[in-house]
Amino acid sequence: MTAIVWIRSLLDLLTRTKNMTRFEECLPIILEAEGGYVNHPSDPGGMTNLGVTKRVYEEWMEKHVDEKTMRALTKGDVAPIYETNYWKKVMADDLPKGLDLCVFDFAVNAGPSRAVKYLQKMVGATEDGHIGPKTLASVAKRVERHGVEIMITRYSEHRTNYYESLKTFPVFGRGWLNRVEHVQEIAKEHVKGV
Repeated sequence: MTAIVWIRSLLDLLTRTKNMTRFEECLPIILEAEGGYVNHPSDPGGMTNLGVTKRVYEEWMEKHVDEKTMRALTKGDVAPIYETNYWKKVMADDLPKGLDLCVFDFAVNAGPSRAVKYLQKMVGATEDGHIGPKTLASVAKRVERHGVEIMITRYSEHRTNYYESLKTFPVFGRGWLNRVEHVQEIAKEHVKGV
């Protein structure tokens, strides 16, 4: 690859990234963590592809789907589910950059209500599982007082404690903790603008 082609590729990538929404920046990180098709006997979610369970996909499509359909899911198939069922439910667009990724990832992995309740507990807001103006104001105050990076670290610690409490931790725990650490690192890079 010549230097000119390489520079053009880099500029194209930077331009695309600059024009991306936060959801579009964060979704590939989630999809990488979720991986492809699985149907692990110890996973209560059952048949899953790109992090979307068969049950969730059937609810989204409002019809029964088979294994072939589940195996064939694409990023385009699941992106609207992630945006509607997780990103928007935790009001990630209204959260500070970096913390939005952590809360989004936890929502995907443990449910939006739980992800929000952990955030609310951390900032001293009413733990009702729904983000509104009071929760956002509490988040803003904590970020102002401690900084986003500290908030990311604390939220990651809450996630770790949650996973360690689950009965399936011996089977999936290592993967969950690796995911928390990986997302935390990326979130802090987002804060720095890397």
